[in-house]
Amino acid sequence: MKDYYVNKNPQSNGDHEVHHEDCNYLPSVENRRYLGLFSNCSGAVQESKKTYPRSNGCYFCSRECHTG
Repeated sequence: MKDYYVNKNPQSNGDHEVHHEDCNYLPSVENRRYLGLFSNCSGAVQESKKTYPRSNGCYFCSRECHTG
């Protein structure tokens, strides 16, 4: 289980990236929103989509949820 966060700032393509707590690309505290404790990125991305419909897993820490 890991804590997951979403970047409040969208990427250039409009996606909001979801990161786990150990990601090297975790946004700064003021630029992230806590999503909760999850066993994998799928649940975290689904939670993020409630606020940011265009959510996507980080390529580096949540690759299995990264769609492009």
